[in-house]
Amino acid sequence: MHPKPFIRLENGQSLLQSAWLRGANLPGVKEVLTVTNHELFFKTESEYREVAGKAPKNLANSFILEPFGRNTAPAVAAAALQIAAMHGEDTLMLVLAADHLIADREAFSLAVSKAMELAQGGKLVTFGITPEAPETGFGYIEAAGNSVLRFVEKPTLEKAQEYVASGSYLWNSGIFCFSAGTLLREMALHCPAILEATRTCIAQADKSEGNGYIKTELAADDFSQVPDDSIDYAVMERSKNVAVVPCSIGWSDIGSWCALGDLISPDDGGNRIEGDVMIHDVTNSHIKSHERMIGVVGVDNLIIVDTPDALLVADRSRAQDVKHLYSQLKSQGHDTHKIHRTVHRPWGTYTILEEGPRFKIKRIVVKPGGHLSLQMHHHRSEHWIVVSGMARVINGDRELFVNSNESTYIPAGNKHRLENPGVVDLVMIEVQSGDYLGEDDIVRFDDIYGRK
Repeated sequence: MHPKPFIRLENGQSLLQSAWLRGANLPGVKEVLTVTNHELFFKTESEYREVAGKAPKNLANSFILEPFGRNTAPAVAAAALQIAAMHGEDTLMLVLAADHLIADREAFSLAVSKAMELAQGGKLVTFGITPEAPETGFGYIEAAGNSVLRFVEKPTLEKAQEYVASGSYLWNSGIFCFSAGTLLREMALHCPAILEATRTCIAQADKSEGNGYIKTELAADDFSQVPDDSIDYAVMERSKNVAVVPCSIGWSDIGSWCALGDLISPDDGGNRIEGDVMIHDVTNSHIKSHERMIGVVGVDNLIIVDTPDALLVADRSRAQDVKHLYSQLKSQGHDTHKIHRTVHRPWGTYTILEEGPRFKIKRIVVKPGGHLSLQMHHHRSEHWIVVSGMARVINGDRELFVNSNESTYIPAGNKHRLENPGVVDLVMIEVQSGDYLGEDDIVRFDDIYGRK
């Protein structure tokens, strides 16, 4: 529930915000359409509002919300169908991943201009990155000028060295440009089942408008019928109508902790240090601390990442193998595979500080204007202590305002609601007590965010 695009970089922006601004500030852009999971909508929209002042004022924002992942082919198909319906099939689409980093904005803008020329001529255009090293984590494109000769899967190290030495291969960036109509015609030719199932989803989707955005929410029953495939496999590698724009744009897909660490300047020992860290006789390591002090002695080539809910220790050369730990956590139903200790909600966040038999302590932050749902708990009571800001509280048939250094008590079974009527964050401590403290002990009566 807090995936890679929400990682914050040293400049304070998340990868998602950087990607949004990268597209929004290109010349001639009329709309940014975001395809994401419906659970991430409020979080994504909040991220955009945070940096909206750095984008054109007349920019339209729209969202297509998926109930679950179905890979990139259905996502891009849904976007193309909506764009064609709203703006016409000749409208050009630039497809950007939310978790890429592009350092050279001027070179990127020039590459987009070239891609637009090719796309206006009816091509499916992909962006090929001039390789800087024999990477085995990327797919490759064999190219001659703007012509694609073939796509190549992630190679062995030996093959990657051959590709880079030849000068004829590019990294496959996963960035695309084409007209909506060109893509739809190619999908009808190469993956008609995906296209038609997605068309049904769009036709039957729930559409609504909010404050500055249009939202299209795909139904789970319809979306479950859409085949799962990537845009690369389903279309790009099968089509005879593909062109490539070779470019050097300072691109990275931040595909591992090594790639994230490489964004930090190393010290004399090749170490990349973030947070409160003490080292002795340590070399070529990336060490990241969020809260605690980390002491490291006598190691080389390690990744050490300490967060409030988990500690990772890995050999830098095995960074990609973290996925195996994730798979184990998911198969065991461990909460860590899905959520961090700080959980994001449409109204703000809560952080579990401590829990034990019959009690749980949380720090709750409610954004200005944020409303928790009108709700009730069967098995727990709650004590609320306001640390800063002001809370408007509905507690049974009472309404009261609770200020800094004041508290209130919510008995089990009482209908209650928490709001922040102020202009600064409301920060409070919640102490829960009772026989059952699970997050599913909640009955919602009213919710402005549409949750049930």
